[in-house]
Amino acid sequence: MVKLNPNWELKNCCNHEQVVFLVTVAVCTVVILALWRTILLRPFKLVTVFLHEASHAIACKLTCGHVEGIQVHADEGGTTQTRGGIYWLILPAGYLGSSFWGMVLILASTNLLTARIAAGCFVAALLIVLCVAKNWTLRGLCIGFVLFLGVVWILQETTKIRILRYIILFIGIMNSLFSVYDIYDDLISRRVHSSDAEKFAEVCPCPCNGVGWGVICNM
Repeated sequence: MVKLNPNWELKNCCNHEQVVFLVTVAVCTVVILALWRTILLRPFKLVTVFLHEASHAIACKLTCGHVEGIQVHADEGGTTQTRGGIYWLILPAGYLGSSFWGMVLILASTNLLTARIAAGCFVAALLIVLCVAKNWTLRGLCIGFVLFLGVVWILQETTKIRILRYIILFIGIMNSLFSVYDIYDDLISRRVHSSDAEKFAEVCPCPCNGVGWGVICNM
């Protein structure tokens, strides 16, 4: 019989770098929540909407569908026009994708090499979406963040201003928080019946409403 002896005092649980990382995550979270309704976070909010819509597009392509266009609006809304694919897999991909990309970016920020890879992949994704963008808000967002990440990368490699990992971490935390906020805003605060979760509840035979599916997607 195996006896478990959990160390509830958490002694020696974290080294110095891990403590710094956890403190940085906490500080970023507080800053984001404090500035949530300010214009300063608007570009980062639009990026999270971009990743939400990009997740729909990826799910569409993976289920052999066709992406006709993606839009991100200045009011922090977005749409992805698809044809074909498996609809009940495409619908929840936005919420799941936001949480997934948030996790990936947070983990990538723990190491400079993985942060560089994440930044490079992010820039590539922005350039790809730029080709199918259907409105100027999304086009401007793609171009703006490509230039922004390019400047951050140059500063990282040529000066002592090394903030690439922190930018990747910040975007990751924004995605994680926004995925929860999106559910609250669409299903609890103002109950948008055209939300992904409400649409998924309509096509899914399970006896669960949109709020239930929204909570499940963010668990």
